[in-house]
Amino acid sequence: MPEVKFRVDQSRLFAEQEVLGHNRWHPDVPPVATVRPGEEFRLECREWFDGAIRNDDSADDVRDCDFTQVHKLSGPIAVEGAEPGDLLMVDIVDLGPVPQEKGPVAGQGWGYTGIFARENGGGFLTDHFPGAYKAVWDFRGQTATSRHIPGVSFVGIAHPGLMGTAPSAELLARWNKREGDLIATNPSRVPPLALPPTAENAVLGSLSGAEFERAAQEAARTAPPRENGGNQDIKNLSRGSRVFYPVFVPGAKLSVGDLHFSQGDGEITFCGAIEMGGYIDLHVDVIKGGMEAYGVETPVFIPGRVEPRYSEYLAFAGLSVTESGEQRYLDSHLAYQRACLNAINYLTKFGYTPEQAYLFLGAAPIEGRFSGVVDIPNSCATVYIPTEVFDFDPRPSAGPPKRVDRGQCAVSSR
Repeated sequence: MPEVKFRVDQSRLFAEQEVLGHNRWHPDVPPVATVRPGEEFRLECREWFDGAIRNDDSADDVRDCDFTQVHKLSGPIAVEGAEPGDLLMVDIVDLGPVPQEKGPVAGQGWGYTGIFARENGGGFLTDHFPGAYKAVWDFRGQTATSRHIPGVSFVGIAHPGLMGTAPSAELLARWNKREGDLIATNPSRVPPLALPPTAENAVLGSLSGAEFERAAQEAARTAPPRENGGNQDIKNLSRGSRVFYPVFVPGAKLSVGDLHFSQGDGEITFCGAIEMGGYIDLHVDVIKGGMEAYGVETPVFIPGRVEPRYSEYLAFAGLSVTESGEQRYLDSHLAYQRACLNAINYLTKFGYTPEQAYLFLGAAPIEGRFSGVVDIPNSCATVYIPTEVFDFDPRPSAGPPKRVDRGQCAVSSR
């Protein structure tokens, strides 16, 4: 096993760990360890909500979770010799859930998918699903099943939802300016247009005193992807993947978190992956001057070859036309929403509730594609669902769909 550079006690909260990680991006967060180019090492990770979500049949925990706490990141890890302008080459050697018997923490034999309530962040389809819902998934090897979404079983593509390098002070200021300008266009919107810096529940490694207070006021939230990588939620970024990250600060300061057992393209419920705690083994190297040499301003990926072997899919198309019939010009975001809604409506014909179908699309390894973005005025987006994941045949046939009572996912008390 590679040397563990960040160790997590899964029985303790993130803020109680012997070595603190962080949940904000800031260039001044000190590295917890240093590695050499060519070195392989292991990082252990808490799940992104630090054990707040429970293995039960209520979604009250999803409804009430405090978003100022996330994400729980392991790191930063400094890489010797890495300087601004370089590219940090990161190979994902291995990763997986917490290697223990089933326990109370997500990753210990189970994980979860959640739909956030509108007032607590919402999701891709929050206008249709404004409440909080949850599905708990059990792990058996690489396979996930759920008592909350019966009739499906699939092999997951484990991956880090969040991995990235630290921003420079200049880049951090740029993020805060542009996101602040966006918020100012509609500051009372629910859910908000962006998440501004907040010192509430900020964890910044070993920073303390005046240094902590200053950094906490300007450190960026980890929710969106940015130029440093961050929360990109790319489901194919699994074992065997190689990522080239821009370096903005000396040492690069690489951090990882938000591990997923599985996810559909888009992570459309926002907490759409199967969230888990676990471990990740990485190998790093440095390409000197790589940002200028290759014209790289955002990460570049070589996806790994590890993926489920599904051969048959049922695909649903969506167009850039609203549900009320209003034509939009090449709106690919809307087209993907409509494709997802079409798939959800279809699955309800077999007995799933809309919430179950929505959670399924967030967690299962569906393929999302922008199939046409040039034919005015309609963009066309498609959602490909592997048919082998069902214990019934979901394809249209001469007979009507067989509707079966499939229960309900976990719901909140209000």
